[in-house]
Amino acid sequence: MRALTWHGKHDVRVDTVDDPEIINPRDAIIRVTSTAICGSDLHLYDGYIPTMKAGDILGHEFMGEVVEVGSGSTLKKGQRVVVPFTIACGSCFHCGKHQYSACDNGLPADNQDIAQTIYGHPMAGLFGYSHMTGGYAGGQAEYVRVPFSDVGPIVIPEGVDDDKVLFLSDILPTGWQAAEYAQIEPGDTVAVWGCGPVGLFSVQSAFLMGAERVIAIDHFPHRLELARRFGAETINFEDSKTYEALLEMTGGIGPDACIDAVGLEAHGFFADNVIDQIKASTFLGTDRAHSIRQAILACRKGGRVSMPAVYGGFIDKFPLGALMEKGLTLKTGQTHVQHYMPGLLNAVLEGKIDTTFLISNRLPLEQAAEGYRMFHDQQDEVTKVVLKPGMDLARAA
Repeated sequence: MRALTWHGKHDVRVDTVDDPEIINPRDAIIRVTSTAICGSDLHLYDGYIPTMKAGDILGHEFMGEVVEVGSGSTLKKGQRVVVPFTIACGSCFHCGKHQYSACDNGLPADNQDIAQTIYGHPMAGLFGYSHMTGGYAGGQAEYVRVPFSDVGPIVIPEGVDDDKVLFLSDILPTGWQAAEYAQIEPGDTVAVWGCGPVGLFSVQSAFLMGAERVIAIDHFPHRLELARRFGAETINFEDSKTYEALLEMTGGIGPDACIDAVGLEAHGFFADNVIDQIKASTFLGTDRAHSIRQAILACRKGGRVSMPAVYGGFIDKFPLGALMEKGLTLKTGQTHVQHYMPGLLNAVLEGKIDTTFLISNRLPLEQAAEGYRMFHDQQDEVTKVVLKPGMDLARAA
């Protein structure tokens, strides 16, 4: 089959690789009909996430048709399913608490020591996202093996277009969980750092949860415009000082809740960001953490900070004193996708949540490397790239 493979920093290629096979009884094989490039895939593309190996198949946002099932799968051939990016068993201690991204059995035993060494405990497995998270082949491919297929995938009704439901795999539940973790109350003012896909879904979700005002922060004009379409006020951090603007907009109090949807590759010519960039380029650090620092400093006393954004390692200059002295609550983590999928599918089908606005480009799988380059280099115009295995190259052009 054809699949997008990683070969190093800014080097991804569509190669011919072995077809996936059923390994465990609970496995299923999916023929991928749509798969997207995620903002967190760019962390792999930029070489920030360790334990990648040449030839690894990328991609964790995908859906498709069931073509083969193991004896323990509950899926049936021919069903259309969306697959969560987290790989969870459904029966361990954490899955019993619906904490699927903390599953004890999602990682193969050979991979658990890596995550335990770095983070203290192993996490759930993830599709296409390094050997630290299991070394699983991803979904930017014609076919993919789905472990624990009796727990993860959600069946999609006939007649529903892929574009409407594809993002149930990751970014829609991630934006929703981010807003839920912000503990939004009616009348709240919520600030969202980053108007990428997760940030924009966080904006939508915050309003649906009762926020009176949402203030979206970014520097890409088109992305800020998308946030305004949902009713958000906006701050362009290249034109205004974010902290000062937030205080002015909230009467000196600060936002009730802050959501960091930026993560380890923050943009902007800020003193801490410049230092982080130097450290990263000289292998003395990993993350550019300007956004989470600023969110903590800007949030009102007694407020809540939600961090759906990806961070990979250790950071310094962390405002721990502000977090403590202001009495803030900080909540974060990979998304418990399986927990949110059924409710969000209903919300999409009922028209309460729009997802298709985000898609800027649809490309054949064969043009996946170009899709990565576009998403990386043209982040104002390119908001989301969806890859379509089997799409005619001439039709795409």
